[in-house]
Amino acid sequence: MRTIDFLDKRVNGICAELKKLSVKQKFETSNWLIKPGNFLRPEDADADPAPFEPFDSRTMHWYGPDKHYWFRADVTVPQEMDGKPLWMHVCTQIDEWDDAKNPQFLLFVDGKVTQGVDMNHRDILLDRHAQGGRTYRLELQSYTGILHTEFNLIVDLREIDPEIEGLYYDLVVPLEAFPRLEEDGKSRRDLENVLNEAVNLIDLRTPYNESFYQSVAAARAYLAKALYTDLAGHDEVIASCIGHTHIDVAWWWTVAQTREKVCRSFATVLKLMEEYPNYKFMSSQPQLYYFLKQRYPELYEQIKQRVAEGRWEPEGGMWVEADCNLTSGESLVRQFLYGKRFFKEEFGVDNRILWLPDVFGYSGALPQIMAKCGIDYFMTTKLAWNQFNKMPYDTFKWRGIDGTEILTHLVTTLGVGQSENDFFTTYNGILHPDALIGGWHRYQQKDINNDILISYGYGDGGGGPTRAMLETSTRMEKGIEGLPKVRQAFARTYFDELAKRVEGNRRLPTWEGELYFEYHRGTYTSMARNKRSNRKIELHMMDLELLSLLAQAKIAYPEAEIDKLWHGILINQFHDILPGSSIHEVYEVTKKEYAEMEAEITALREERLNALTPAGEGVTVYNTTGFERDDVIELGDCKAEALQDEAGNVYPVQQTADGAVAFIRNLPAKGSKTFAAVSAAAAVTPFGISADGRSIETPFYTVTFDEHGQMAGIFDKENRREVLQAGQLGNLFRVYEDKPIYYDNWDIDIFYTEKFWDVTDLKAFTWTENGPVRATLHIERNYSNSTIQQDIHFYADQRRIEFVTTVDWHEHQSLLKVHFPVNVHTDEATFEIQYGNLTRKTHANTSWDRARFESCGQKWMDLSEGHYGVSMLNDCKYGHSVRNSVIGLTLIKSGIEPNPTTDQEVHHFTYAIYPHAEKWQAAGTVPQAFFLNQPALAVKGGNPGESFSLASLDASNVVLETVKRAEDGDGTIVRMYESENSLTNVTLDWNLPFTTAESCNCLEQPDGEPVEVEGGKITFTVKPYEIKTIRIR
Repeated sequence: MRTIDFLDKRVNGICAELKKLSVKQKFETSNWLIKPGNFLRPEDADADPAPFEPFDSRTMHWYGPDKHYWFRADVTVPQEMDGKPLWMHVCTQIDEWDDAKNPQFLLFVDGKVTQGVDMNHRDILLDRHAQGGRTYRLELQSYTGILHTEFNLIVDLREIDPEIEGLYYDLVVPLEAFPRLEEDGKSRRDLENVLNEAVNLIDLRTPYNESFYQSVAAARAYLAKALYTDLAGHDEVIASCIGHTHIDVAWWWTVAQTREKVCRSFATVLKLMEEYPNYKFMSSQPQLYYFLKQRYPELYEQIKQRVAEGRWEPEGGMWVEADCNLTSGESLVRQFLYGKRFFKEEFGVDNRILWLPDVFGYSGALPQIMAKCGIDYFMTTKLAWNQFNKMPYDTFKWRGIDGTEILTHLVTTLGVGQSENDFFTTYNGILHPDALIGGWHRYQQKDINNDILISYGYGDGGGGPTRAMLETSTRMEKGIEGLPKVRQAFARTYFDELAKRVEGNRRLPTWEGELYFEYHRGTYTSMARNKRSNRKIELHMMDLELLSLLAQAKIAYPEAEIDKLWHGILINQFHDILPGSSIHEVYEVTKKEYAEMEAEITALREERLNALTPAGEGVTVYNTTGFERDDVIELGDCKAEALQDEAGNVYPVQQTADGAVAFIRNLPAKGSKTFAAVSAAAAVTPFGISADGRSIETPFYTVTFDEHGQMAGIFDKENRREVLQAGQLGNLFRVYEDKPIYYDNWDIDIFYTEKFWDVTDLKAFTWTENGPVRATLHIERNYSNSTIQQDIHFYADQRRIEFVTTVDWHEHQSLLKVHFPVNVHTDEATFEIQYGNLTRKTHANTSWDRARFESCGQKWMDLSEGHYGVSMLNDCKYGHSVRNSVIGLTLIKSGIEPNPTTDQEVHHFTYAIYPHAEKWQAAGTVPQAFFLNQPALAVKGGNPGESFSLASLDASNVVLETVKRAEDGDGTIVRMYESENSLTNVTLDWNLPFTTAESCNCLEQPDGEPVEVEGGKITFTVKPYEIKTIRIR
């Protein structure tokens, strides 16, 4: 036993005493006025007719949860405080970690918004040299949070002695490094010796007397020399630190509450910037800045000033930190377009970093989307939450499905005291020696880089960096022996320097393909209504933009309306809204917002369809997809017996309970065709249904059903093979017990398959349609407290079998899947992602394969062997599982936290199976998925025989998607992508007058790629999986 073994404990005790002594005097502030209500400013509280009531904080309480109050007090500075530093301290009796859901305040001093107050920011510096007798009007815009119901209000004015507090930090900063330092190492022993000698200089016998202050000064002077000079100057390891407050746009709170969190947090940052001149701060998400600009423009102007000074960094790329699994490619482009444009126009800053610390996985299409949106770098930490496998790299090139590479860095900050064996890291870092040393120890690319990025500060209403963090930074910037040297640096500065440092280094690793997140797999499915609304509105916006362009000569292009609609879409793609991981109230708001947006889109679309369709006797059908189309079209209340095209082809019309339908061929891409309504002899149905209704012969299949209404066999006549595995059932609904370990609405855990129930309670099995276009089987099933209804459509002229489904769901923690065990031999499946697709193994050979037991696909997935396969299409689902050639589509999750009624409602969705010869490329799975998702639009009117295609391509593997007016109004933007991993020479046939065409990036800026124009044709080359944007003038 040695004295030296206890020196750290000795110093720690002295530090605790100095911390208490730094608060030299306090004066209670207890006489307040209170008024319930959510007011933005003092004048709003005054304008409210309800009176202020007296509030004695010594005896009275205020009450929650989820309530707002306004407190007001006129407080006079005691003469004892004259000339002294004047601080205000605010707290409640609550003293727990959850700063996101506990009480929060916004302080107004003499009518001016001053600082946020939260669990981490309880002290406000009112004046460094107080004036005794001066009266302040102190007002607190107050929110109870959602955790507790009764609160004290505890406020005092106090003097905090800067020299005592300074000595405390001088001592405690190196002391806090000790747990991460080698116990008997030189650095720790050097620091212990200096700290012990400094403590020996402090005279604590009579605090605040002359001897005490002399000893404080002596100790500080000694430390300045012996520690912060003689043991300083080390820069072997650098920690580039940027202040940050990650604010979820919604989660355990609504967007409305986020507006408040932003104002409180940004006010706190600005206040601390006044006090700490070296403090630099970064924040992403223009949506948050927009909220602040609306509420407190004076704070917004302060941010502009700090940006101009080089102290505030508006960076991050996207409008909000959007989900990257569920959003369409075009939506991701608009996230960048709107996000980058806002920061450029408002602050003159061109974002070059995609900052997504908290998103639940990253699509393999993202590198290319980033590069084509002017993004050079990518940052996240979320992959450190992986359940099974630790990411092998922290600094690496991320190569997307098209080959684009983006320099990527994963923040490695550990929590204070966190074990280094736990590979979890955080984007809400604490600027603390323990956390920074741990972050360096955790970092895996030490052989090529000695500089780690630290984003530090409390998020979600926690106010960002604290004074303690900034005091720590000031000292660690000296480069203390054994500790990383801190520098306050912008994220952009860090990445630019990192790029130069690793350029050409053969040890810089590359990660190929998607960054699959081994966690939160339930977010592909949770809150299904929201996902359906997003899918539908993305596609309806694509329709609206095309039709608006076509009709702009007759009716004004709705630029302002489209801009407003996109803002509504983008905010609701935030990574806790769209994934279904927010509280119930959030989805009540989005339900209303989506309904309002759909109503507006419908009205705008109908106006343009009416403007485009001349009066006439015909029926005009608009095909908004980029493919020439043979498809079943819904005709509404059309009473014609048949439709006839310009070549004399006659298409029978079948009347159904939901309106007329017809199968029509050769609908032009991005265009329309007008048909004549004609009489026709009664068409003969091509379907043969057995007397007992348990089998059907279609032109393509023989399908049999068992006694429970499940598919016992699907024989493919054309390909002479059974689609389903022998002895297995198709369209099998299975309900799994879904009780995740931790995050209910987020997670599906690997053990979910252990307990399940098949849905076999058949209540109805009826053939409701049998006509020339389709035969339909209506099925109704009961399960527990829920019902499932399906109309299964078999078609005369197309191979898709569609399952139009309505589920009235009233289960909790129950996962509903539908299964198709297909007779296909393969160990891999292909899934559509944004602007392409990727292949995933379906076996469990490695821990990485086993972890991917649930994965995301968008409109389709496919399982194919050498010359045959089955595609699964859907109109609003994302979660898939494939094992042993059993395709599982995840339909409903119904978790209970944070929303106890998640998915307790009526669900509408359609999925389809598409058995096919050859592989999905030759079978046309991609257009089939678009046809299912983007129905053609039939309108009465037009002149029969007329046909028009605005744009078409001569390459079936290139998908023509977006056609819109250019953002600057100069010409038209046409966006497409290559879907089969094939270098392709493409000709775009454009059927409106134009003079020039140029290749652009996704931000509609010229990219210099060659384009040839001849007549009405535009020719260029598209690389494998390339997103190609053409501006036509």
